[in-house]
Amino acid sequence: MGYRVAVVGATGAVGREILKTLAERQFPVDEIVALASARSAGKEVSFGDKKVLKVQNLETFDFTGWDVALFSPGGAVSAVHAPRAAKAGCIVIDNTSHFRMEPDVPLVVPEVNPNDVKKAKRGIIANPNCSTIQMVVALKPLHDLFTIKRVVVATYQAVAGAGKSGMDELFNQARGSLVGDPIKAEQFTKQIAFNCIPHIDRFMNDGATKEEWKMTVETRKILDPDIAVFATCVRVPVFIGHAEAITVEFEEPVDLARAREALREAPGVVLHDKREDGGYATPLEIVGEDATYVSRLRIDPTVPNGLGFWCVADNLRKGAALNAVQIAETMVALDLLGH
Repeated sequence: MGYRVAVVGATGAVGREILKTLAERQFPVDEIVALASARSAGKEVSFGDKKVLKVQNLETFDFTGWDVALFSPGGAVSAVHAPRAAKAGCIVIDNTSHFRMEPDVPLVVPEVNPNDVKKAKRGIIANPNCSTIQMVVALKPLHDLFTIKRVVVATYQAVAGAGKSGMDELFNQARGSLVGDPIKAEQFTKQIAFNCIPHIDRFMNDGATKEEWKMTVETRKILDPDIAVFATCVRVPVFIGHAEAITVEFEEPVDLARAREALREAPGVVLHDKREDGGYATPLEIVGEDATYVSRLRIDPTVPNGLGFWCVADNLRKGAALNAVQIAETMVALDLLGH
C-alpha cells in the first residue's frame, strides 16, 4: 500500500534531490505531486528515470487527502503553507529553519532520535540544519558510550548550502579569476572562489552567526540539552559536501578502540580512518553518498577525556533530502502515516 506524497519547492536543488531520493529508495508512492511558486508552475521535474511531473502552483493546491508533504521552499513560504497542509491532515516534514526550535515541533534525525516523530502534535516535523545533521549522526554513538560534555566544531561548508545561486557564483568567479575577468560577489559577502569566508547567515548580538547558533541549539534539542557547543561556520569553495573538524570533551574516560567500534557499528556512519596518505574521506569523494563519513579519529590530550575527528557528508543528501525522506520512512515503519 502506497502513499500520496507532495514535494514542495520541487524546482529547487533540495526539492529535486528529494524527488530523486524518494525514487531511488523506492518510497511507497501511490501518487506524487511537485509543487512550487506560481512562476514555476508548468515547469517539469523528473521523478525517477521514467516519470516527469508537471509542477503545480503551491498557492492554490489543496492538501486534503494527501498523506505527507516534504517541504523545502524557504522559511517564509513554509511559515504560510506548512500549517495549511497540516490543518488539511497532511503530515509536513519541513526542511527550512522556520519551525525547528518551536517546542511542539520535533526536530528529527532518524539515526539519533527516531521516536521523536511521535511528538508531532501539530502535524509538522522539522528537518535540522545540514551541518547539525551530520555532526549529531557522528556524535550519537560516542555520546551513548562516554556522555558528551562539550563540543567545539569548525565547519567547512560547501556553496550548495546557499542553493543553485551559490554554486553558480563559485563557478563564475573561479572561471573569471582564471581568465582575468572582474569578480562580482553577490550571494556571499566576499569572493568565494579560492577563498574561505567565516560567515554563514546573519550576525547575532553575541558575535555568533545564525548558522553557529543553529548548530548549538539544534544539537541540544536533538541529542542532549546539557551539551555545550561552540561552533565556527565557514563557507569554502567546494560545490557539494560539508566537512567538520570536531573536538569533543566527555564526562567519562575515552577508550579509542571502543570509540572506533561504536562508530563502525553506528547506523548512517562510515568510519574511513587509516593513518596513511589518503586514508580519510573528503567532500569531493562523498558526493551522492548517503552516509556520514568519520576520519582522523584521535585522542585530544589537551583536555580531560578529549577526542577529535573529521566528519564529511553530502549536504544535499544526508544534510537535507535524504534525512527528510528517512523521517517519512520512519513514520511508515511506526505506522504513523496516513491510511
